[in-house]
Amino acid sequence: MRLQSTPQTPAPASPVSLSFCILLYQDDRIERLADCTVDEYFTAVREASIAWIDCSTVDDDKEIERIAQLAGFTKVPIPKLSHGFYSAYEDYDTELGIMLPSVTVKGEKMTVNPLFILIRENLVLTVHSEEINRLLRFSRYAQPFFKRIAGENTPDKITLTLERIIDENNDRNFEYLREIEMHGDAISKSLIEENVAKKKIAHDIYRMKHVLIDYLNVLWATKDVVDSLRYGDADLITNDEKLLGRIGILSNNIDRHIELTEQMSNVLASGLEVMQSIYNNQLQSLNNRFALVTAYLTVLGTAFLVPNTIATIAGSGVMGGTMAAQWWYVPLLIVSTLVATLTSLLWVVHVWKKPEED
Repeated sequence: MRLQSTPQTPAPASPVSLSFCILLYQDDRIERLADCTVDEYFTAVREASIAWIDCSTVDDDKEIERIAQLAGFTKVPIPKLSHGFYSAYEDYDTELGIMLPSVTVKGEKMTVNPLFILIRENLVLTVHSEEINRLLRFSRYAQPFFKRIAGENTPDKITLTLERIIDENNDRNFEYLREIEMHGDAISKSLIEENVAKKKIAHDIYRMKHVLIDYLNVLWATKDVVDSLRYGDADLITNDEKLLGRIGILSNNIDRHIELTEQMSNVLASGLEVMQSIYNNQLQSLNNRFALVTAYLTVLGTAFLVPNTIATIAGSGVMGGTMAAQWWYVPLLIVSTLVATLTSLLWVVHVWKKPEED
C-alpha cells in the first residue's frame, strides 16, 4: 500500500491512494468518505454500525500487512493469506481473511491479481492492486445497498456485504470468458484458411488452452472460498439459511461457468484433432503422389528392361554378330517392349485394386 505524505501537514498517517469508505451508523445515516487518511477511516468505523473500506495498493505484501495492522487485524496472517494458490480462506473466530483471484485477459495473456477481504466486528476491508477497479461500480450503489440492509443485525449485514463483493468480483471474472470464446472462435475460423500457416494455428491453440487451464484454476479456487463460506460456519458470517442460500447461488454460478470453460477446452481440443487430421491427409496425399511416381517408374523400367536385355544379347556375338542385321530384330524389340509395358501395367493395376477388394 503506497502512503502519500503531504509536505504542509506532517500527519502520522497519510492519505490512501484511490480509497473510499462507506459508513452505516446506528441511526441509519449513511456517509461516504474518499481519499482520507488511514486514521480518519478507522476513527469513523468505531462509531458505525457497519463500514466498508476499499484501498488500492501496488500489490506489495508489506503494504497490505501494514494496512491490516492499522485496521486492527492482529490474528489473520497476511503472508499466509497472500501465498495461497489463487485463493485463501483463514477463519480466526473474531477475524476472517479471504483472498480471491481477480482475472484480466488480454488476447492470449491472462493476469491474476489478488483481492483481499478482511472482516472483523463491524468492518469489511478490501485491499487490491491498483490495476483492478472492479469494486468501483458497486461503490456507486453502496449507499442505497447499505440503506436496504440497515435493519439487519451485524452478521447479516456483513454476510450481505461480503456476498455482494464476491458477486461483483465473480461477474467481472465471468466477463472474460466471452473474450476467450471470441478468440477461440477466431482460431477455429483460421483452420479453414488455406493461406494461414498451420504451425502458427497450433501454437495459438496451445496458448489458448493454457489460458483456459489457468482460468479453470481461478474458477475452482473461487469456488473453494465460496463453499468454505457456505459450510464453514464462521462466527462472523450469519447462520440464516436464506442468506446462506445466496452464497449457494454464487457457487452454482461458478459451476455453470466451469462447465462452459470445459466445453470451450473441448472445442479447442477438437481443433487440435482437426489439425492432426489435416496433417495426416497432407501426408497421405504426398505418399499417394510418391506411390504414383513409383508405379510409373516401375512400368517404364520394366518396359525398357526386356528390349535392353535383347540388345545386350545381340551385342554379345550370338549368331556370329549378325543378330542385329536380321529382319525380325527390330520387330522383336518393338513387340517385346509393348508386351513388357502391358504386363507391368496390368500388374501394377492389380496390386492397387487388391487392397480395395480386401
